[in-house]
Amino acid sequence: MTGRDEANGETNRNGTGGPPSADGSGDRVDREDWDPGGGRADDADSPDVDRYEVTDWEVRSPLDRAAVTVYRTLLSRWGAIAIVVAVLLLLGEFALAGVVLASNPAVAVLAVLSAVPALAVFLAVRRLDRRRPEPLSTLAVTFVLGAVLASIAAVFNTPVGEVFGYVPIVGQALFFFLFVGPIEETVKWLAVRLYAYPRPEFDAVIDGAVYGAVAGLGFATIENAVFVVQGLLQASGTGAPAFQAAVTTATVRSLAGPGHVLYSAFAGYYLGLAKAVPEHRGPLAVKGLLVAALLHGFYNTAVTFLPAVTGSRFATLAFIPVFLVVVLWVLYRKLSHHCERANRLSRATAGDGRAAGSSAD
Repeated sequence: MTGRDEANGETNRNGTGGPPSADGSGDRVDREDWDPGGGRADDADSPDVDRYEVTDWEVRSPLDRAAVTVYRTLLSRWGAIAIVVAVLLLLGEFALAGVVLASNPAVAVLAVLSAVPALAVFLAVRRLDRRRPEPLSTLAVTFVLGAVLASIAAVFNTPVGEVFGYVPIVGQALFFFLFVGPIEETVKWLAVRLYAYPRPEFDAVIDGAVYGAVAGLGFATIENAVFVVQGLLQASGTGAPAFQAAVTTATVRSLAGPGHVLYSAFAGYYLGLAKAVPEHRGPLAVKGLLVAALLHGFYNTAVTFLPAVTGSRFATLAFIPVFLVVVLWVLYRKLSHHCERANRLSRATAGDGRAAGSSAD
């Protein structure tokens, strides 16, 4: 290398000159003409330069067309795809439960009765929506979606729970707060977001709480049925009284079901608020999910550790109704406060409109 070349190279390395030429001639290229792709910027305007998958892209090959088709399908049909996947998982995960319930009517009745407390909580939430009650058809679809999408959470809960089981002492609590709560509440949230949310009848903040509650009812109904069947089968495998085990499981699940309704009602309330305040839609939806997941995680952790901490199961039996009543009271107060203020604002707006009309006359 000559002294002149070394000087040029040193200048380039020090940043006082442009990068070396792309053709290796050693001529300096001004920075405004430099193209990071390896040539001069003005070369990009040349009709002889093919920019495909270099600085541009267009549909040319069959693979390109396939990529566009898949992207558009996912973008426009993501909800339908999620439902189809959930149905397939439901058929695979809950097929045995369906067979057992169909062949044991008494067990099926137990599974249905275990959902009655959750139904009562849903009806209490729905009662607050007095002005324009939601149509039964939309509520029914949301209920079914809550039940169907429960399969997604069921598929992952068991294997992920085993992983957290390797974490000593706090592993179970971390599993509830970091996985079970967020996953199950997101699944129920999706049951509302996929169908009810974009519909015109979802036109008030409280509607979100109602649809969230019915999604939680659907989730709790299918989950209770599965647990009741599992209790029956486990008892049968050990020689214990199977029906008695099913009764015990149904009783325990009847206490857990209302929580699903309450947690998702909170998430639904904030989803309704997100629809009413679109400029803050994202943070509001996330806030609702956080509230629901934290409540869910706290409940699961408490009922899991209370027997070991207190040395008695009666502490858990006392905790569950107290916890549910407190959460229901907080939700009821929140929804009542919202309805009261919304009505006041509506009357004030109507009064301003009449006043403006009078002044115009």
